[in-house]
Amino acid sequence: MSQAICLWSGPRNISTAMMRSFGARADTTCWDEPFFAAYLALTGAEHPGREETLAQCEANAQIVAERIAAPVPTRLHFQKHMAHHMIAGVPRGWMSEARHVLILRHPARVIASYAKGRPDFAAADLGFSALRDIHAEVSRQTGRASLVIETDTILSDPGAALQRICEDGFGIAFDPAMLSWKAGTRPEDGPWAPYWYDNVIRSTGFGEPPGALPDVAPEHAEIYRNCMEDYEALRTLAA
Repeated sequence: MSQAICLWSGPRNISTAMMRSFGARADTTCWDEPFFAAYLALTGAEHPGREETLAQCEANAQIVAERIAAPVPTRLHFQKHMAHHMIAGVPRGWMSEARHVLILRHPARVIASYAKGRPDFAAADLGFSALRDIHAEVSRQTGRASLVIETDTILSDPGAALQRICEDGFGIAFDPAMLSWKAGTRPEDGPWAPYWYDNVIRSTGFGEPPGALPDVAPEHAEIYRNCMEDYEALRTLAA
């Protein structure tokens, strides 16, 4: 029986690098943003890669939920989830059978990165409020609080952070193979990869620790204020 291990984040949050890291394990199958097509179908939202995603990925959220719980050829089934995809109409009952970890990035860094690929967006698109909701929902279903860890912590010491994520978050052993990977695309990369994954496709490991926070553009000031409230609440839960 495969164990589902779910990484939750908002966009532009090293989650794809984390998928590369877990994909470097011999005992793990990866799935990139299982509910993205369902989210697009239910909301009608315009996103880079929308048409490709709807054409190539399952858009029925119930079918996706069933596949999440289904066995895969490996012991572990790593799933990279975007918290803001879990809208009304997307099942959540499957969460009780999985293990969950949330990663958190400062809103200033998220906004600066996200705006490069999609200049027109709202606070809800960045997932901070949704992450708080997911943390509460998982805690209710499983009876335990999921691990929350900041991306700055991961980038500052990937080995120590990944060991914490594996052992305390997912209840599995850390594998040193997770610290590096070959550059290039992967079969599990979503159809949206050409729009967002340039840096991770070229990568062979985690990047350098982050520098100073970027400035927030005036047109994003209100979005930034909205995100900061949820970020600060989540930050109090971070390891």
